Amino acid sequence: MDLLQISNNLQKNLEALHPYTSTPGAGTTRLPFTTEARSAVDAIRGMMEETGLSVREDEAGNIMGTLKGEDPSLASLVIGSHFDTVSNGGNFDGLAGIMTGIEVARLIKESGVTLKRNLVIAGFHDEEGMRFGTGYFGSKALLGQVSQEDLHSYKDRNDISIYDAMKTYGLVPENLPKAAWDIKKIRAYIEMHIEQGPVLYQSHEEIGLVECIVGIQRYIITVQGRSDHAGTTPMDMRIDAMETAAQVIAKLPAWAREIGEGTVATTGFIKATPGGMNIVAGEVQFSVDVRSRNNGIINEIIEKIRWELDEACKKNGASFTMENKLTISPVELNRNMLFTLEQHCKDRGYSFRRMASGAGHDALAIGHVLDTVMVFVPSKDGRSHCPEEWTEYRDIAKSVVIIYDLIRDMQVV
Repeated sequence: MDLLQISNNLQKNLEALHPYTSTPGAGTTRLPFTTEARSAVDAIRGMMEETGLSVREDEAGNIMGTLKGEDPSLASLVIGSHFDTVSNGGNFDGLAGIMTGIEVARLIKESGVTLKRNLVIAGFHDEEGMRFGTGYFGSKALLGQVSQEDLHSYKDRNDISIYDAMKTYGLVPENLPKAAWDIKKIRAYIEMHIEQGPVLYQSHEEIGLVECIVGIQRYIITVQGRSDHAGTTPMDMRIDAMETAAQVIAKLPAWAREIGEGTVATTGFIKATPGGMNIVAGEVQFSVDVRSRNNGIINEIIEKIRWELDEACKKNGASFTMENKLTISPVELNRNMLFTLEQHCKDRGYSFRRMASGAGHDALAIGHVLDTVMVFVPSKDGRSHCPEEWTEYRDIAKSVVIIYDLIRDMQVV
């Protein structure tokens, strides 16, 4: 297996997608249903067609390339990841997984291996949830888990709904149900992803075999207070929305540390209204993202948040609402595929470790329904979701090799 050739192909394809960002020179920003997303999909389509795949864009905006097998009636194997990014992110998150799938398909085609079943390479739309606060849109659409109500209720910061964004993008939102697959027609889902953390890089290990993906709950919390003059309103006469919000925001990290077990809790977005330096905040919106392998722990922290907000509001006369943006339980990945990948790592001489994923991926949504496995490769210094995100192409190439081995094995199952 020529790792140099695989690396060169990966580099060529990934670098070809670098220009499709709304923030050139400041990382990659490719939000769902934007011109940047459209350009990236068109480029991916070209790569898939060049590899000899039959390509279609589905009703959710996912891009699918199929390498046909001898018996298309057999359930397909799917390799996938996402093509959207966070704001000012990197060039490897998501896309490296799609490019891995395309390269696996190329190797199979050029090696003359006969596929018994179809191999589908999937590029999913809106995994990150950056624009609408949802996440896993494309993969959930494949599973039939997105409703028309969802399309209207989830909106971005400019009050544009998913429904309207899809129309502008050139899709017909009413046709979204057609994106759903009969899950009996999918044999298994395989995803390669950069680790986005420091474990593999610091341990100098080449491959991560993901046993479990953590559960996630996301909320937008709105605290309603009263706007007043910052200089003339005594402290004991204020209904300060920021004071109430800050009490929860400040305690959230400590709650996660106290519980432990790898639990993490984050507030990444805060908006104060009216937003003046000399005005007491009348309203504060902030996000909460809680993740753990233990669903009970997530629920415990969410209940702590509700209790703390309720107590704070009782003291100063404020009120609050909590809007759930995402709830997804932890998932254990397929043991048989993990064992097979482990054997191939040993056969190829690649160092590896079993590990959990603290980040959510399309595999998290899909793994609740289908046999699923994930492969990680190292992220330099553990950096991700930032312009400094970097993974060596040779490391991605090694994941291509063991996934190729896995696909060959699964052709007879």
